[in-house]
Amino acid sequence: MREDTRTLVFAGATCLVVSLLLSGTAAGLKSRITANEEFDVKRNIVKAFGVNIAGATPESINETFEEHISEMVVDASNGTLIEGMLPKQITPEAMEAKTQLPLYTWTENGEITRYAIPISGKGLWSMLHGYLSLESDLQTIAGITFYKHGETPGLGAEIEKDWFQNQFRGKKLYEDGAPTEFKVAKPDSEKDGPSEVDGISGATLTGKGVQDFLRKDAASYADYFNSIKEGK
Repeated sequence: MREDTRTLVFAGATCLVVSLLLSGTAAGLKSRITANEEFDVKRNIVKAFGVNIAGATPESINETFEEHISEMVVDASNGTLIEGMLPKQITPEAMEAKTQLPLYTWTENGEITRYAIPISGKGLWSMLHGYLSLESDLQTIAGITFYKHGETPGLGAEIEKDWFQNQFRGKKLYEDGAPTEFKVAKPDSEKDGPSEVDGISGATLTGKGVQDFLRKDAASYADYFNSIKEGK
């Protein structure tokens, strides 16, 4: 075999081996990334239900999720559950259009005591994603968490801090079966309403985004929550 031929064969074989190694590594990383994303969703749902997850291990969070939380999907067109469907089966198109709505329930001693929904919408620079839970009265916020966004550190990114999230607890998202005019107010303004929280200094548009999509998401789930109250 000529020298130049041997060189080409060696180069080709090397490229093939490297390609196979890279493909295998990419596949392994994709599986790990997917698993991490799924766990992050579970962790934030547990947190939204008001559980203190500081210092919690992945194992304990998974155990809490499996023991207390059930997953289902609401048909936004009629406010009823889609039998046998899970949130992970919702297509990206249906998720974006919010025609099929994920729903999570917290069960304690055999009774559903809280409900949680995903919340999302536009902030200043990015889409904001989180979860919000309601007490059994289907009016009062039990907890909220924001876990995915691209807002400015030190400004809009404060939505992920405890001081911002804790003030939502006890506030009213619904009243008499209808979504409230929930408000994220300017930090220096007077506020004492049951559906009003402090905004973030220097991040007015981020706060307005939270305010707007909370109202919209509350409206999307209103029919389903009213059907539960009517059935009690």
